Amino acid sequence: MLRTTRTRRLVVTALGAVSAVALLAGCGSSTPGQSADDGDEEGVTTIQFWHRTFTPVENEWYENIVKQFNESQDEVKVVDTEVPADAWDQKMKAAQAAGKAPDIYTHAGSIQDAVTAGQLHDLDSVVSEEALGEIIDAAKPVSEIDGTFYAYPLLLEPQTVLFWNKDLLDAAGVDSENGPETWDDLLAACAEIQPTLADGQYCISPAQDAVTFAWSSVGQQYNFAGHTALSDDWTAPNIDDDGYRDLMAKYKTLWDEGYMPKQALAAYVEGKDFGEEKVAFKVSGSWMMSELGSDYSDVLGKTGIGAFPDASDGERTATTLGNFKWVIDAKTSKAEAAGAFLEWAIAGEAENLVPFFVDTQFTKVPVRQSVQDAVAESDEAADAPWSSIIVDEIAPDAIPEPTYPWDVSLAVGTAMESAMKGSASVDDAIATAQSAIQTVIERDGLADKAPAN
Repeated sequence: MLRTTRTRRLVVTALGAVSAVALLAGCGSSTPGQSADDGDEEGVTTIQFWHRTFTPVENEWYENIVKQFNESQDEVKVVDTEVPADAWDQKMKAAQAAGKAPDIYTHAGSIQDAVTAGQLHDLDSVVSEEALGEIIDAAKPVSEIDGTFYAYPLLLEPQTVLFWNKDLLDAAGVDSENGPETWDDLLAACAEIQPTLADGQYCISPAQDAVTFAWSSVGQQYNFAGHTALSDDWTAPNIDDDGYRDLMAKYKTLWDEGYMPKQALAAYVEGKDFGEEKVAFKVSGSWMMSELGSDYSDVLGKTGIGAFPDASDGERTATTLGNFKWVIDAKTSKAEAAGAFLEWAIAGEAENLVPFFVDTQFTKVPVRQSVQDAVAESDEAADAPWSSIIVDEIAPDAIPEPTYPWDVSLAVGTAMESAMKGSASVDDAIATAQSAIQTVIERDGLADKAPAN
């Protein structure tokens, strides 16, 4: 059985209390708002677990971890529901509105709004201090607020990484072993590469629409300007400076020089254009290497990967860390059982998690050092040299995703797209974004919601 003595003891102790409560209350509800007849068996606490549909190997891991937990003990039964990604938001909002949210579920992005809305149960009361203490510093900003944990991360992943096709760079006489370190290096490389490509091929495939810029460029904003889109106290926009102007100008150069396609050949999150060798450089998240491994294995061996080019003389990162976490619903009557499952599955034995990180091609960063060590020691790690680049070179300096409202990020993304494509001058794009951000500040009362420094 995949469990430690400590974890087994936690499950028995916590669930003994849950079972006692259930017996005193008659038949409890598995999910808030459901009828009493929800599948609980005598002496067994049934909890509902929802997760999004991911890649096949991720879906298989979720299925297996639930099965293994259910087989490892007889106090809790986890019912696993896989929800299509495009239906997730609607399904979750409907469940929450009806008081029928799952007991435990996956959560992407910032937890600030969910905590403010009272949707998440604290983990400090249902997960051991030892388990919470294993979360690495880089993952704490996405899992705790004001010293209280509300989420346990499964992974972190750099959202802005540079990939390159070594064969295409070699053909142009460009260094293929080391990616461009600066934006000047990147532009110089494109000047050499573009003339050597066939029709329909391009030097680079970066983000190029407002929505994608909104989330994928935050690290670059920090890299160029030394800050992101709001003042520290959230009372004013903070994009009217040379850093933001230079960032927008760099993308306009890519556009004007024809180094990037005028119509995206694939989504930013996809690797299709790179896998089909239509671009020499691809900007995406670290997860793209997983897609190359599964769908374009012939390209995997000639793929280089490195940090996104720098504009700050090495002073600042150029990427944020995306994340995926597990959370417990604030209204569940079975928080102890949900906490026991969470701790066993992603905060217990490191070996429970090794298949996840191996099968996703070492493209994601474990949030516990013990798991990082176990993954690095796996037999497959020797065939994935990019793993150390992601974990040791890119992720440690990355900044968390912003916690301010999405509309702030979207205003910046819209400005970047319009400036790049020439539908507005850089100055006009920034002015429009400033106005839009100021509206959000006043509408949402952001001055009262700014995080403590």
